[in-house]
Amino acid sequence: MDTAYAPSPPRGSHVPVGLRAPFSGRTWREFLYLLLSLPIACVMFSYAIAVISLGAGLLITFLGIPVLAGGLAGCRALGILERGRARALLGLEVAEPEPVRAAKPGLMGWIGAVLKSGVSWRHLLYSFFHFPWALFSFVLATTFWSVGWCLLSYPLWRWTFPTYFGRPGIQMWGDGDGHGFYLDTPTEIGGISAVGLLLVLAGPWLIRGLTQVDRLMVHGLLGPSRLAGRVSELESSRGSVVDTAAADLARIERELHDGAQARLVALAMDLGLAKEKLAKDPDAAARMVDEAHGEVKLALRELRDLARGIHPAILTDRGLGPALSALAARCPVPVTVTVDLDRRPAAAVEGIAYFTVSELLANASRHARATSATVDVWRAADRIMLQVTDTGRGGATTEAGGGLAGLAERLGSMDGLLVVRSPDGGPTSISAELPWRSR
Repeated sequence: MDTAYAPSPPRGSHVPVGLRAPFSGRTWREFLYLLLSLPIACVMFSYAIAVISLGAGLLITFLGIPVLAGGLAGCRALGILERGRARALLGLEVAEPEPVRAAKPGLMGWIGAVLKSGVSWRHLLYSFFHFPWALFSFVLATTFWSVGWCLLSYPLWRWTFPTYFGRPGIQMWGDGDGHGFYLDTPTEIGGISAVGLLLVLAGPWLIRGLTQVDRLMVHGLLGPSRLAGRVSELESSRGSVVDTAAADLARIERELHDGAQARLVALAMDLGLAKEKLAKDPDAAARMVDEAHGEVKLALRELRDLARGIHPAILTDRGLGPALSALAARCPVPVTVTVDLDRRPAAAVEGIAYFTVSELLANASRHARATSATVDVWRAADRIMLQVTDTGRGGATTEAGGGLAGLAERLGSMDGLLVVRSPDGGPTSISAELPWRSR
């Protein structure tokens, strides 16, 4: 993820941000970034020209290919420096691009991998394109910033003109015969200082705009490609899906072992004892059969609840609206359900939407101590939207270790999103988004 450094102002500060900006650390770090960009860009541009020229000139021989590959590897090394500089001075976090992966072992495999890597060529393009921009931003920022501060502080150093230069102040124009206009009266001095103040106040925003272009260049040319980022997200989502499936299987096995299986074992033992007592003590056998009948009912209820937890039949037969209504009827707190869907989504989307609402209602009743809750489901363009609101005590979070963290990962595995608004004391409003796919 890319984040730009933006320090928050001290609490209780009543100075407007426009007046604080020229003295903020962010402004001077960004200005330092622009100052360093020119010499670094000169080195990178010269290096890129030398690499291309030497590699192209030697292509008529076999040496051109390894020279070009080595030059591209050097550009990647310079890219590490640029990403570190952007991280330190701009607060820009750019992930490392995918490394070179040779299809075959050995030097030739590495050379082929470097030449085929789009990351290597994007680093070379950065070396070319950054130089003219670095030159422009260096000249503009340095001139604008220094002129602003000099004009603002003009009353402090104007005395140097009559003392050392034999003139009353800054000359605005002259005809070469000693006639000209000088800034030497109090009104003129105050006016030029006001102009300098405007330049100083505008300087941070100019610098910020210039460095924004640098942020785009670093992110676009020195970071991982969009395809590589998407592959990484899919790999992470696949891992989350596998972990969730393993956790669900472990939960089902545990509930079967500790619940219905244990009751069925006890039922078999009770029926065996009743069979032995049937001839000797029919009354005791009848009582044992009655107890076994009660155990059968409990085991069937647990199996029904377990099956409903895996995938409720009403969801398959009648859809999301009736399934959520049935879920709300079983919830310990009063729940109002509103479902506005013109047609049923895909089974996978429908299932994860149901279990998302189920998990959120369970949290509202068990942990939040809510007295009521509402569930709203609707479709917005190509997304299915869920919102669960409760009157509980609040404090819900998606931080690691909490129940909502696993739910957020499960939604993320389907390109979904979970947003939690839960201040201490409540109420809690949790919104979820899923991609819409029709059956």
